[in-house]
Amino acid sequence: MTKKSFYILILISALFTSCIPVKDLWYLQDKNNSGEQNTVSAVESKPYRLQVNDVLSVNIKAIDPKLVSIFNTTESTTTGKSESALYFDGFTVDDHGNIRMPILGEINVIGYTLEEVRLMIEKKLLEEYFKSEANVFVTVKLAGFRYTINGEVGSTGTKTLFQAHVNVLEAVANAGDITTVGNRKAVMIIRQTPTGVQMNEIDLTDVNVMKSPYYYLQPNDYIYVKPLRQKTWGTGQTGIQSIGTIITLLSLATTVYLIIKN
Repeated sequence: MTKKSFYILILISALFTSCIPVKDLWYLQDKNNSGEQNTVSAVESKPYRLQVNDVLSVNIKAIDPKLVSIFNTTESTTTGKSESALYFDGFTVDDHGNIRMPILGEINVIGYTLEEVRLMIEKKLLEEYFKSEANVFVTVKLAGFRYTINGEVGSTGTKTLFQAHVNVLEAVANAGDITTVGNRKAVMIIRQTPTGVQMNEIDLTDVNVMKSPYYYLQPNDYIYVKPLRQKTWGTGQTGIQSIGTIITLLSLATTVYLIIKN
């Protein structure tokens, strides 16, 4: 084998091993190669059960707003609140699992769903303060859907979305998408539950990820996107970058060789 053939072989080998294949960047692929349009039924997300440090937004309404004004916080009737306003005006679940509301006092909400807490507050109001004719209307929501994302994404950190349900693809998009060197086949979801911490890896390149119980996030989930091996190699993410890197290295090696020889 000539030197020329040897160098060409090295160039081709490095090119194929360092480039990132398109199939590693493509979300929700049908890996069964059926060629037919399939309907994938996503797993229904289970109702979230409240945990310590959750912040609730509770709004109580009635036919006569003056009757319930004392039960509401100062900003409870405003719209378009900022995240900080919701934090300070909301009700935080303390270490004992309680929230402390005006007049109603402490209410234990740990382990309950939002709907269960709503019914609990509504029942307490009707039994102790109002008659059914008052038409008391209670709304209980989380003060934003919070999650944390780290690793190979455009924007890391704790994010807040003001919607009831969030899937992992929405969370990734909200964080600026996974970078070219992020491993879409091994996205780690870390979830805190009343019984302990759960960890699971999901493959976002497979359409069947929508069947995973981790496809729909729960508040306070932590997402970690691992890097691909190509990032540590440093040879480039595309064919052009890889060729440029290899040519630079070969030029440097040739220059060093000539200097030493002379």
